[in-house]
Amino acid sequence: MSPTLRSAAGSDVGRRRPMNQDSAGTTTRLLAVADGMGGHPHGEVASAVAIEVLLELDERLPDDLGEVDLSSALGEAVVEAADRLTELAKADPELRGTGTTVVAFLVDGARIGVAHVGDSRAYLLREGELFRLTRDHTLVQALLDEGRITPEEAAGHPRRSWLVRTLQEATPVEPDLFGVDGRVGDRYLICSDGVTAVLDDAALREVLMEVADRDEAVARLIELANEGGGPDNITCIVADLVDDEPQENPPFVVGAVAARS
Repeated sequence: MSPTLRSAAGSDVGRRRPMNQDSAGTTTRLLAVADGMGGHPHGEVASAVAIEVLLELDERLPDDLGEVDLSSALGEAVVEAADRLTELAKADPELRGTGTTVVAFLVDGARIGVAHVGDSRAYLLREGELFRLTRDHTLVQALLDEGRITPEEAAGHPRRSWLVRTLQEATPVEPDLFGVDGRVGDRYLICSDGVTAVLDDAALREVLMEVADRDEAVARLIELANEGGGPDNITCIVADLVDDEPQENPPFVVGAVAARS
C-alpha cells in the first residue's frame, strides 16, 4: 500500500491586520500556502491567484504521477502564476507591484516535490525531531548565512520581513525546487510567517507532537499565534503521511482564495 496524505488547513486574520491576505489550498496530493505581501497593493489577489494556479495544476495532472517530475511541475505552475499576475496588472493598474510568497508540496506516495519562494515555511516532524525544509528568502536570512549577524540579532532585526525573492507581478520568479523522501509517520507543517514570527521551533514541535488531531493542531497553532499578539495573518496546513487507502478529498481552500470562490 502506498503512503497517503491526510491534511487540515486553517487561516485567521490575526489581531493587527484589517484583512486576510493569506491563502491556502489542499487536495489529496497538493498542499500550498501563499502569503500576500503586506504593504503592497492587493496582496490578497496575488496569494489567491497562486493557490488557484496550483489547484489547476493538480486538476490537469494525470492520476498516476509516476512519470511526473513533481518539483519541476510545481515550478512551472509558480511561473504561470507570476505570468497571470502580470496579465492582471496590465488590465488593472491597481494590481501593479502585487506579490506573494509560496510554499507548495506535490505528493506521490513517498515522493514529495517542493516549491518555495519568500518567507513562508515548511517543516518536517520525523520521529520526534523537527526539521525546517525551507530557507527564508529574506535579507536577514542572507545576513545570517553570511555570518554577519547572530541568530539572536536576526530574531529581533527590524528588517526581518524584508523579502529578497517573491512571486511578483512583472518580475521573474525563481523558486527553490527540491524533493523530499517521505516516510509513513511523517508530519508536515506549511505556514505563513504569521505563525513563525510568534512561535519558535520548540513551540511548533510541541504542538505537532502533542496534538494528534490535524484540525486541532491547526486551531492550536492559530490560537497560540494570536495569544502572542497576532501581528500578521496566520495560515497553516498540518499534514500526515499515513499507511492507508486514499480517500476522496475535494479541493479545500481557506483565506483570501476562499473569498474569491
